[in-house]
Amino acid sequence: MLARLIFAAPLLLIAAPSFAQTAGTGDGPPKRVRSVITYGDEACPKQTDPDEIVVCAKGGDSPYRIPKQFREAAKEGPTAQSWTRRMEMVEEVNRAGLPNSCSPIGTGGQTGCNRQFIQQWYQDRLDRQTKAKSGQ
Repeated sequence: MLARLIFAAPLLLIAAPSFAQTAGTGDGPPKRVRSVITYGDEACPKQTDPDEIVVCAKGGDSPYRIPKQFREAAKEGPTAQSWTRRMEMVEEVNRAGLPNSCSPIGTGGQTGCNRQFIQQWYQDRLDRQTKAKSGQ
């Protein structure tokens, strides 16, 4: 008998709220729930049927405007830059004076000038070869 009571108690706890909701009206839950979003100073519409529930929510100024939190312009300055761009700028500034930088500053700057001259020579040679092939 105690085992049956222990088994039946959770079922009564689950079913009790549904009995309480239908006990007062006798019909059950409302037949229609209408969700409405209002903009600006619009008033929430009234229910047209006793079996209807109207739920209203404020949608902001206008359905055709961008919300205020998104209207602000993007910030300028270092906080608006990505970390990748920041690191590129730091590397570019610190590049002067390092080997292969083609800079009069530092011990290895001249090696970068030779490297740039060689790269430029290869590019010119490639351009001449391309023109010669397309001209024939």
